[in-house]
Amino acid sequence: MTGNMKVHPVLNNGTTKPFKIFIGYDPREDLAYEVCKHSILKRSSVPVEIIPIKQSDLRKSGLYWRERGQFESTEFSFSRFLTPHLANYEDWAMFVDCDFLYLADIKELIDLIDDKYAVMCVHHDYTPKETTKMDGVVQTVYPRKNWSSMVLYNCGHPKNKVLTPEAVNSQTGAFLHRFQWLEDHEIGEVPFVWNFLVGHNRVVQSDPNNYPKAIHYTLGGPWFDAWKDCEFAELWLNEMEEYILVVIMFCLIFLSDGDLPGPYLLLQIVACEEGVNK
Repeated sequence: MTGNMKVHPVLNNGTTKPFKIFIGYDPREDLAYEVCKHSILKRSSVPVEIIPIKQSDLRKSGLYWRERGQFESTEFSFSRFLTPHLANYEDWAMFVDCDFLYLADIKELIDLIDDKYAVMCVHHDYTPKETTKMDGVVQTVYPRKNWSSMVLYNCGHPKNKVLTPEAVNSQTGAFLHRFQWLEDHEIGEVPFVWNFLVGHNRVVQSDPNNYPKAIHYTLGGPWFDAWKDCEFAELWLNEMEEYILVVIMFCLIFLSDGDLPGPYLLLQIVACEEGVNK
């Protein structure tokens, strides 16, 4: 088991190096990304740096050129595996889908990190019954499904140097999503409560240890009309409303300083209001 000194290296000035969290970004789920980010930052007791994995940016920088396949449900279906490269193959970092809602301090997850592993994730035994998910996207079934939706990467591990931009752009979905560049003993496990699948995992009221610490709306979340009444929808909607208030507060601060809020903040307010009124 590693300590925080390894996970959060101390810089020369004595400050702690933030833990990098890469969140998959898809324009269709912009609000989901913002709420996921907010839920992490709100509860974190350790420094974190949150970075969106945006396919458009990766293409501009020459790191991603793969053609989108018919079974890719999001823009980050494959670009997620660039996480070790984007972290310069140093330290530990995390990738997570944008359709997560964190209910616990991310430090609790970081404290589970063990340097003997190349990656750590929830080892789901998951075969979805539905044929579609999210906004009508075709559901696919394969071994180790949803393992790659939230992964702690030991970016400095020699085996993860295989995940070059060339490999991520050319390897098969099976190779990447099933972690076929690794041996089984190099894939560590974390409790399922850190990737609690809505519609699959169940809360046992008598056992507080199985209450979700991170909810994964894998079939679709309340930001889609078809899933606005899904299980745990209220928790996500409450978090969204809180995020809206944060955005509005920032705008008010700008206004109080005599400055107009930037176009990005205005767009965020519009997006949030659209989410509320759906």
